[in-house]
Amino acid sequence: MITLTKLDGSIFALNSDLIETVVENPDTTIHLTIKKFYIVKESMDEVVEKVVEFRKDINGALNRF
Repeated sequence: MITLTKLDGSIFALNSDLIETVVENPDTTIHLTIKKFYIVKESMDEVVEKVVEFRKDINGALNRF
């Protein structure tokens, strides 16, 4: 899961496996495969970077076993 910030400043954790698309227009909007969406303060590049880092961490943990 990745942590993100809603426009009202509240922080939440998102299951990144559910992300279908991320767009900036101008706010960053994350559309999920379950037909929900979130508008966040982070840029599209920051969201992608968080997902990549999360997956690297998971893969690294799995490779230790």
